[in-house]
Amino acid sequence: MKAKKLILVTSEAHPMHKAFLNVTEQLSKELGIEKEVKMEDYSFLADYGEKDDLGMSWLPQLFVELEDGKIVPILTKMPLGADLKADSTKGKEEALNKIKSLTS
Repeated sequence: MKAKKLILVTSEAHPMHKAFLNVTEQLSKELGIEKEVKMEDYSFLADYGEKDDLGMSWLPQLFVELEDGKIVPILTKMPLGADLKADSTKGKEEALNKIKSLTS
């Protein structure tokens, strides 16, 4: 099963927005697949996103759509570095590993 598209659900006001956008751009180029950015699409998150203990979704979350139409979250929490700032490199690696496990 191949990855068809990356879908990022985010908000420009969120502190992790740029880090998630960076990971999405890099993965799209590296994998040669299209990307889609949805702004504050909570109904999409309710259907496909991870939720907290109270059943609430959060932003941002990155998904992959597979050839069969299945949508799977691949990065829902950005890893932090020792400086407690977003580590896009680790985030990209985590998302790429998840995609590889789904498509192998």
